[in-house]
Amino acid sequence: MSEERQLLRETVAALVEKHASPAAVRAAMESERGYDESLWSLLCEQVGAAALVVPEELGGAGGELADAAVVLEELGKALVPTPLLGTTLAELALLAADEPDTDALEGLAEGSRIGAVVFDPGFVVNGDVADVVVAADGDRLTRWTRFTATPLKPMDLTRRLARVEAEETADIGADPGLADTAALLLAAEQIGAASRCLDLTVQYTKDRVQFGRPIGSFQALKHRMADLYVAVQSARAVVDEAIANPSPTSAALARFSATEAFNKVAAEAVQMHGGIAITWEHDIQLYFKRAHGSAQLLGPAREYLRRLEAEVL
Repeated sequence: MSEERQLLRETVAALVEKHASPAAVRAAMESERGYDESLWSLLCEQVGAAALVVPEELGGAGGELADAAVVLEELGKALVPTPLLGTTLAELALLAADEPDTDALEGLAEGSRIGAVVFDPGFVVNGDVADVVVAADGDRLTRWTRFTATPLKPMDLTRRLARVEAEETADIGADPGLADTAALLLAAEQIGAASRCLDLTVQYTKDRVQFGRPIGSFQALKHRMADLYVAVQSARAVVDEAIANPSPTSAALARFSATEAFNKVAAEAVQMHGGIAITWEHDIQLYFKRAHGSAQLLGPAREYLRRLEAEVL
């Protein structure tokens, strides 16, 4: 990782640590817009989070997909609700248009406008707070110039979802494979969440005492946590490689690997925490819900597995 990208990671991590405590995350997810608007402003103004994939001549930072992935991974660690995923994908959609809407891109890059991309109109990330909506069907990109959005009540309250219906649309160009890009960015976010979920579990097993000793000292739990560490790090390597060399196949592999790792960590975290893990007051239940919500977003993991199977048959 370059020094610039590492600095980006550290800057985002510092903002998250300062402004996105567990209490702040809960307050954000229960707010009217589903995210902390002041933190979003800080991410856009101090980090340029919403401008990373936009060229400099269009008001952006001129970065790469890997830069956006780093930010999403750090936000994923704390389950920080932000409109970054949808906004980044909307920017990439507009950039792929035959005639990019420069005004919309500038607004998205500075964070004053929120973007969303429709893959399934029944479940659109940040769909009810978006100003710029583009649909991608694998063939064409369609700008939804007028639409209605109905907020949903998903299991994962840290991820804002809405049902969006088009009223007026305009074709803007060929779909460059936006679903695969979305899979890569979501996989990076999943890896961040999985790693933090594992860290929280390890810490709990060090603090929780049974039979006069920390439960983390028991060999059976040590083995389980070692397996989880290998699962997360293996998936991270797959995702990092896929983002560095994106393709439909690498995107499918990254998405499947990240989903499997996060689901496994979240399930084991609940088991190792015991009954407290499923109480509203404890954060592990939020990670468990994020894991299962993310697993279904953009299509379940089995769809990506079928794609990979087709590559070798």
